[in-house]
Amino acid sequence: MERAEKWLEEDGLTLLEGWARDGLTREQIAGQMGISISTFYKWQKKYPQMAQALKKGRELVDYQVEAALLDKALGGDLRAQMYWLNNRRGDKWQEHPKEKTESAEDEGVTVIVDV
Repeated sequence: MERAEKWLEEDGLTLLEGWARDGLTREQIAGQMGISISTFYKWQKKYPQMAQALKKGRELVDYQVEAALLDKALGGDLRAQMYWLNNRRGDKWQEHPKEKTESAEDEGVTVIVDV
């Protein structure tokens, strides 16, 4: 039995999903599996169900964090509100919006450099 097969069974996929949900890095997950990081990446490509379990675990916790951030923002937490707006509505709420610069030619200004 190939070593990857045990990770493709229901129990193995549940563990992978849980580790991803708990915030383990790819390197840490590979370590838990007893494989190298390169093998980990190869298996993710070869076995889409493995990659899907990891993705599902990460997405679940991301949604929970988003919901908690939204709750804090709606509850009046100014820092959470700023973070939310800077990231979700950066076009309107960036802390340091990129200024539109005009070239000297656009304003009819000639720059003379005397060397």
